[in-house]
Amino acid sequence: MAKKVPQINASSMADISFLLLIFFLVTTSMDVNQGLARRLPAPIPPDQKAEDKDINKRNLLVVKINSANQLMVQGQLMDVKQLRENAKKFIKNEENADYYPKLVEEDFGAPFGVLKYTKDHVISVQNDVDTQYQAYLDVQNELVAAYNELREECAQKYFHKAYAELEEDQQKRIQKIYPQKISEAEPKNYGN
Repeated sequence: MAKKVPQINASSMADISFLLLIFFLVTTSMDVNQGLARRLPAPIPPDQKAEDKDINKRNLLVVKINSANQLMVQGQLMDVKQLRENAKKFIKNEENADYYPKLVEEDFGAPFGVLKYTKDHVISVQNDVDTQYQAYLDVQNELVAAYNELREECAQKYFHKAYAELEEDQQKRIQKIYPQKISEAEPKNYGN
């Protein structure tokens, strides 16, 4: 006669697994402080073709990050700490230099009056497929900070208030003077 093997009652194992899963989901924390806030353009209707815009070379600031996390701006090595000031010079073009974006004159109404600004400037960020995320974020943060500082300076100059304290209409008018135009290219392999 064969000996009977005692069986283990496994009916409560599913309950225990489920409780462990819930425990780990509830107690696990995720760092959600990092990320990029971007407003994406509206989708193109299916019956309309996408148009490629020709951008004048002087209106384009090319920022590349290679696999070694080195920053190249317009083909020259640069420290990320210098990027903000260089971006501000590019966006403003106060000297009306030929190698910076073309200045356009427009009447923005009171209190601005007629201003010259770089309407068609674009900052193109290109990174290597092996670029570290932190290096990419550092570059993005410096570029956004450049726009924020320019807008803050404009708010102080014309409204004598911080940009955040302005009414929505006033903020939009300053955003028209300093529109945030950061283009992100698909990651490529640039090498070291």
